[in-house]
Amino acid sequence: MTKADIVERIHQKIGLSKKESAEMVEHVFGLMKSTLEEGEKIKIAGFGNFVVKQKADRRGRNPQTGEAITITARRILTFKPSQVLKNSINGEE
Repeated sequence: MTKADIVERIHQKIGLSKKESAEMVEHVFGLMKSTLEEGEKIKIAGFGNFVVKQKADRRGRNPQTGEAITITARRILTFKPSQVLKNSINGEE
């Protein structure tokens, strides 16, 4: 599913114009992005949690040469689905 598909489904189900639907989707995604950039969690009941985690420097190897390298510290985004979503996907209620 693409962003355009989401806009189309909102347009069909809610009856907003396509322009209004696109603006709403852009606003929601922008809000989520800015919240995660600030390092805050996003918890959506019945769906799951988006969390930004900090990873420290670590040693690694270049797979082509076998040379030892340092992988720099970075932030990663994780998503953990809620039990409700897991049950829904598995056909359980």
